[in-house]
Amino acid sequence: MTQKQKMLAGELYNASDPELAALHNRAIELCQKLNFGGLTDEERVQVTRQLLGKCGERVVLGRDFWCDYGFNIEVGENFYVNYGVVILDVCKVTIGKNCLIAPQVGIYTACHPIDEATRISGLELGKPITIGDNCWIGGHAVINPGVTLGDNVVVGSGSVVTKSFPSNVVIAGNPARIIKRL
Repeated sequence: MTQKQKMLAGELYNASDPELAALHNRAIELCQKLNFGGLTDEERVQVTRQLLGKCGERVVLGRDFWCDYGFNIEVGENFYVNYGVVILDVCKVTIGKNCLIAPQVGIYTACHPIDEATRISGLELGKPITIGDNCWIGGHAVINPGVTLGDNVVVGSGSVVTKSFPSNVVIAGNPARIIKRL
């Protein structure tokens, strides 16, 4: 398997692999265009479509948006990302339609091995994240690797989401827990 195939499969991989480095550099260049390019709204849409693996209509990525690769991010219709959002997409990030991401949110598929020898070796891995339709992720929330959120989930500001949650709930806290059923 190539390092990219290992990465996408959630297996240990070498992030400094030349193919992955080139893909990462492409994503950084596109993010820089979005963040600092002085683009028109139409140009922002074009760059967004070049960056993301799949996106519906009415997708807005706010300023200071960063990701590792972009091609691993799939979003539905009517998707809005506010300022300062980071998505580490070494594995697939799937976000449904009608979702709002508040400022300073982190969505992280990337992880490091627990075993110190493996971690020191520089090998990395990841776990996919899925966020359903009609979700709202509050400011400064963190979504950790491997999490799945159902439809109509609201994540309170500052929450750290370390496990999956079903549809129709409000979650908050560190670690996040259900505080209300909708």
